[in-house]
Amino acid sequence: MSLISSLHARINCTALVRQCTSGYAKINKKKIVTESSLGFSTAKVGKTSLIMSLVSEEFPDVVPYRAEEITIPADVTPERVPTHIVDYSEAEQTDEQLFQEISKANVICIVYSVNNKKSIEKVTSHWIPLITENTDKDSRVPLILVGNKSDLVEHSSMETILPIMNQYSEIETCVECSAKNLKNISELFYYAQKAVLHPTGPLYCPEKKDMKQLCIKALTRIFKVSDLDNDGILNDNELNFFQRTCFNTPLEPQALEDVKNVVRKNLIDGVCDNGLTLKGFLFLHTLFIQRGRHETTWTVLRRFGYDDDLDIQTTTNLFLCFSVYQDRDCALSPEELKDLFDVFPYMPWGADVNNTVCTNDQGWITYQGYLSQWTLTTYLDVQRCLEYLGYLGYSIIAEQESQAAGITVTRDKKIDLQKKQTQRSVFRCNVFGDVGSGKSGFLQAFLGRNLMRQKMIKEEHRSYYAISTTYVYGQEKYLLLHEVFPDFDYLSDADLACDIVCLVYDVSNPYSFEYCAKVFKQYFMDSKTPCMMIAAKSDLPEIKQMYGCSPLEFCRRHKMPPPQSFTCNTAAAPSRDIYTKLTTMAMYPHVSQADLKSSTFWLRASVGATVFAVLGFAMYRVLLKTR
Repeated sequence: MSLISSLHARINCTALVRQCTSGYAKINKKKIVTESSLGFSTAKVGKTSLIMSLVSEEFPDVVPYRAEEITIPADVTPERVPTHIVDYSEAEQTDEQLFQEISKANVICIVYSVNNKKSIEKVTSHWIPLITENTDKDSRVPLILVGNKSDLVEHSSMETILPIMNQYSEIETCVECSAKNLKNISELFYYAQKAVLHPTGPLYCPEKKDMKQLCIKALTRIFKVSDLDNDGILNDNELNFFQRTCFNTPLEPQALEDVKNVVRKNLIDGVCDNGLTLKGFLFLHTLFIQRGRHETTWTVLRRFGYDDDLDIQTTTNLFLCFSVYQDRDCALSPEELKDLFDVFPYMPWGADVNNTVCTNDQGWITYQGYLSQWTLTTYLDVQRCLEYLGYLGYSIIAEQESQAAGITVTRDKKIDLQKKQTQRSVFRCNVFGDVGSGKSGFLQAFLGRNLMRQKMIKEEHRSYYAISTTYVYGQEKYLLLHEVFPDFDYLSDADLACDIVCLVYDVSNPYSFEYCAKVFKQYFMDSKTPCMMIAAKSDLPEIKQMYGCSPLEFCRRHKMPPPQSFTCNTAAAPSRDIYTKLTTMAMYPHVSQADLKSSTFWLRASVGATVFAVLGFAMYRVLLKTR
């Protein structure tokens, strides 16, 4: 199947088991119920004959009241879905049994006789209302109208049936057939299967003669994911990639032109710069559906992770798109951010993200900030990260089988401690401190914001996380700072689980250090988690702390590095040296206190940061020039 074959192919079924359409279905059990106008005991409509003719490929001489349930095994159909065909007889079964079968059915065939007007009338007066009453309103069961005994008349019943089809949206199609001469028998059950695997209902509104909004929204997302260069047009390379992704076969150049010519003929703005526009893409799928090729659209939808309700299945389809810097400034403006997440059903990043990662002077998320936010999401909630990546279609563009390719799982922290080395690239630092100690300022300073810039942050946009990169011995690492709410009596396991602890006190507040001392003695004194004391607001006059010993003496007694002076009240961006130290301690928790006090140790760690910072700036200039 392909785009071009869907435009020209005709259905030519010869046997049910050979004519199943391609595509994936989540159904693991499919049941087809055939029903007739049972009020006419003498003028039978031939529903049982239809089933027996399908099985034996010849018209039965003797027809029982009801055919036994027939199962077409899964291994003879491409979808690997078993099909159960269930007959009903008023003579042998009760109404209750009929209602039970209706409730279990995935598709129902209502059979009428083309030479019996009353049997046609009973389709709307009896059978459709009966089915509606015995099915869940939220789970519409598709119906197939079957006009049997076409061998007895020379005219068609379609003129009578079409108004009924237009009146009831649950009717998928109508088939005229003959059990006697085997006309359209296999087509009947093919359409029944197709109604389950490739239903029209979620895709198309026959009254409006257009696709439904959920379908348009899903296909719009697919178009944008497939638009690799983000120019609003699917060029030949992108169309071929889309074709291979969905149908496992490329399109020949002439076939591509045929597709575009069909769009050109019917739509003025469907093709632009010899590429397919979104309008042209949606037009093609409308055309497929109108021509009865629903399977083409369903194959595309399911390949991009959508289920039968057009909800995306986010654990199998992922894509991380980095081509988002439309104006080449290496930062995401609010409009560009909205455009990036336009394929989402909701906006995943709130205003707090701009205060969680690095931004430029305009407050726009930089490329580094963009990567940092993805790193933070992955660290805190892997399932949510997979959901986000799923909306962006990672596995399709990256041609990966599962989300495992997008996530790196490192070894257990205990093994790192035993081997005294780590393969990890993200380290978490929980920041403790009393109210007003300077914790929030410490987080924002990590993102390059001095006190003046911090005062511009609205309270409702405040973030309790900050993440960016540091360099230790030339290695780029992510440091994740988390501000812990200062409630000493209610610290959770998450508040205590980290790679390094940062204890912040205000040097100008005589009672600020006491909180840090209590937290350390209560929770970390006997743990192996390294701790560092931060003497915040060091630009202010230092006041003696009202505690049994000075902060310096406290650190000496508990074999901690001396308190590190820090301030964010600077003219330029605050110093990042302290964050390099924190990352280094998180990477090497086994390092002795003597080494931590050595200036040579910190010099070796920071030299790599300087070298990589210079290299990074040079690469940044090169990238800008090439863009």
